[in-house]
Amino acid sequence: MKINEIKDMGKEDLDRRLDELKKELMKVNAQRATKSSMKNPGQLKSIKKTIARLLTIKKQKTSKVIKRHG
Repeated sequence: MKINEIKDMGKEDLDRRLDELKKELMKVNAQRATKSSMKNPGQLKSIKKTIARLLTIKKQKTSKVIKRHG
């Protein structure tokens, strides 16, 4: 997911996507822990990076709102 796509998302969309990715991360971690064959080994890193991007943008958006009202 590109950073520009994330910036264009609303708060509800960010929260929904975060929930989806966290569930997916749990599945991938379980596959790795049970040593079952993973379809894409690089998927774990990609999911973690996307979660970090989403959290960063979410934090930036909330800090902008606080600065405007504060």
